[in-house]
Amino acid sequence: MTFVVGRGRNVSDGPVCRLGTYRARDGSRGADLALDLDRPHAMLVVGKRGYGKSHTLGVVAEDLARTAGVAPVVVDPMGAFDALADGSAGDPVPTTVVSEPAVTADSLDPRSWCSLLGLSPESGAGSLVWRAAATESTLPEMRECIEATDAPGADRRAATNHVELAASWGVFDPDGLGPDDLCDPEATVVDVSGFDAAPMNAVVRGIAESLYDARVDEAVDRLPWLLLDEAHAFFGGVAAPALETVLTRGRTPGVSLVAATQRPGAVPDVAVSQSDVIVSHRLTAGEDLAALERAQPTYVDGSITDGDRMPTEPGEVLVVDDATETVHAATVRARDTPHGGASPRASELSSGRSAE
Repeated sequence: MTFVVGRGRNVSDGPVCRLGTYRARDGSRGADLALDLDRPHAMLVVGKRGYGKSHTLGVVAEDLARTAGVAPVVVDPMGAFDALADGSAGDPVPTTVVSEPAVTADSLDPRSWCSLLGLSPESGAGSLVWRAAATESTLPEMRECIEATDAPGADRRAATNHVELAASWGVFDPDGLGPDDLCDPEATVVDVSGFDAAPMNAVVRGIAESLYDARVDEAVDRLPWLLLDEAHAFFGGVAAPALETVLTRGRTPGVSLVAATQRPGAVPDVAVSQSDVIVSHRLTAGEDLAALERAQPTYVDGSITDGDRMPTEPGEVLVVDDATETVHAATVRARDTPHGGASPRASELSSGRSAE
């Protein structure tokens, strides 16, 4: 009988993701294991490099893209998820890839703008940026607002230079991604792999805030699922407050977050403690094991980081399900679409050249 993580054994009670199969102690495969897609969830996927966390994120994205009533948005900092649009061995996985993403300037609030530009709101330049962001909706309008003030020239020049820097990133546009663009029936892959840390974080903050606000205002009918690879890069940047809002308050309006990271020790405790589903691939670093240990619920006997429990092979996972207070050892299923996250190998390149 299939067990549904986040729900229990009521398989027919709404859509699910085919996550994989149970893994017996001898390594053999058992019954199917699924993931609830009907309700909002906060989910953390962890694992050291090369053991399948991005693969698992892709498995969830595939079945979300096939599910009515949800809007999956995959933030791709490594260029690994374009393959979702490359055809499927199973049912179609409808996907749109946004290769040059931008957000509107007013998708970030004034405090976000000051944080993004490294300005204190109490400083002269910071207060000018705050005022411009609070009243204007585009970067040209923000510049005009700053230049029209009677503030000291040095403050105006500093504020203008910071806004010009943001404009140089090319990620702010009046026609940038909004809730209507992101809440299509198909999956949206937002490829930020070509961006530096600041513009990448700006895009994610704009997306997270717009999805959350749209659901609070009931402006979109579908339930957004924000899937975030290399999540430590965003929890350590200007995107963090928006992501923490989704984690702590997203369930009521119906916004889900699936954060994947190879460094759980580098994400804030709230990202671990607020996750009702934790999927752990192999971990070996002491800091990362300690982060997982801190999140261990009281209903689990023994330690979830014990050698007998922790996965050892690629594709193996330990799933902690807070909704049903259960723990599951499983093997994640194969992808229906190509997996774009595998590392290249010199032997493959060599054989490819000699075959040409």
